[in-house]
Amino acid sequence: MTKASSPQRAGHSSSSSRPAVGVNRWLLFVLALVVIAVAVVFGLRSYHLNTYTIPSASMLPGLEVGDRIEIDPDAYQDSTPQHGDVIVFDGAGSFMPYESETTLKRFQDTALGILGITHQDDAVVKRIIGVEGDTVECCDDAGRLLVNGEPLEEPYLAEPDRPASSSPFTVEVPEDRVFLLGDNRYDSVDSRALLGAPGGGMIQMDKIYGPVETIR
Repeated sequence: MTKASSPQRAGHSSSSSRPAVGVNRWLLFVLALVVIAVAVVFGLRSYHLNTYTIPSASMLPGLEVGDRIEIDPDAYQDSTPQHGDVIVFDGAGSFMPYESETTLKRFQDTALGILGITHQDDAVVKRIIGVEGDTVECCDDAGRLLVNGEPLEEPYLAEPDRPASSSPFTVEVPEDRVFLLGDNRYDSVDSRALLGAPGGGMIQMDKIYGPVETIR
């Protein structure tokens, strides 16, 4: 009786362990897929949100048409934008007018937004000339911009032998905004073109995506 019952118990134990092993392998497989999917999503999110292609000549000579740039989206978490920073920002409603959207486009943007990879069609790149509290003026007798009464040296300009702006202006930068210009001043739509518009061509700080970090 003892010898007959032993193989029976052993056989029962072996058959009951097989489903458990299969379930464990299936769980590990699903877990691996989830980890890979999360890694791919965050990789796409990081690349999509932080990489842009230069579409115009407004930032020549530093940024040429077709250049790919990457920004640092966390740069201003512990600091504030500085004079001379080249930034990418949301130009919707200021540099670019608001556009009506179809229900399908809103649905697509919402779905992509959940993953953090919504396409940013209204991204614009310019250089910060004035920050809150500054007075920016054009121009002195040498054709240079004045920031708080001091002439601004701009070695990055596309045409350094010409005045820093084709038209005179004087602006005071309000709180929580920045005044932006392109480096190619004679071929750039920037804050100067919006001085009479709501906001006076100044961009809100929370619309800044980040400063340009690398150029490809």
